Amino acid sequence: MLLGTLFFSAMSVFAKLAGERLPTMELVLARVVVTLVMSWWALRSLGIDPWGNDKRLLLMRGFAGFMGLSCYFYAINHLPLADATVIQFCNPMLAALIAVFALGESLRGADILATVLSMVGVVLVAQPTFLFTSGAPLDPVAVVIGVLGAIFSAVAYVVIRRLGATEHHMVVVFYFPLVCGPASLPLLAVEGVVLPQGIEWLFLLGIGVAAQLGQIEITKGFKLETAGRASAVTYLQIVLAYTWGILLFGEYPNTVSIVGAILVVLGVFSVTRRAPP
Repeated sequence: MLLGTLFFSAMSVFAKLAGERLPTMELVLARVVVTLVMSWWALRSLGIDPWGNDKRLLLMRGFAGFMGLSCYFYAINHLPLADATVIQFCNPMLAALIAVFALGESLRGADILATVLSMVGVVLVAQPTFLFTSGAPLDPVAVVIGVLGAIFSAVAYVVIRRLGATEHHMVVVFYFPLVCGPASLPLLAVEGVVLPQGIEWLFLLGIGVAAQLGQIEITKGFKLETAGRASAVTYLQIVLAYTWGILLFGEYPNTVSIVGAILVVLGVFSVTRRAPP
């Protein structure tokens, strides 16, 4: 889960660089195309049937992933980035709650406390305007869509956990671009295509490769750990984003953000540490 989070953090850096000129859905499609090609090649090399066993759940995984990604990008474009990020990163807690009913998993009191601690840390790091300032009111439609994105992402996490018992992790990875690619084309047609130039091609390739490696590691992680505890590790992506901001973009967090980052790290450490036998 940590390796997957690191790769997804790198993906966000490439997306930030490419997104200075290219439209959002073009970045999404670049991720989908590279992921689809790499997944198909890996499945053929391993001699694995790419269509899997439980096609219903695999399609559900792909659809939930597409909806989660689409809603998240809509929220980013219609809400302050910090607000959209806080809403999206509610999905680990939602995944833990859904898994209790869908998978019969249990939550220890320590797991709940640590996850809540991480969520508080995420809020302090992102510092959404509806909590920390008296800025303009948020678009309620965008807020609802952002919450739906977090719910769909949580559903995708839980489905991945369920599929871990019957499917090879590369098959699970393969179904995301298989569904997301065709579904994203109409949105791209509406948004319009901008031809990449020069190094932008490398940025797009980096988005796809980093996302593919991240998805593989995240999928492996969900096969080895409960949905709630595994997904909590993804909170570290917020901390990594601020690290990249300092090192690459000259974006320095304030004291509240630093406190939030510490809470995230402590919460993730606590929720992922196994109890002694």
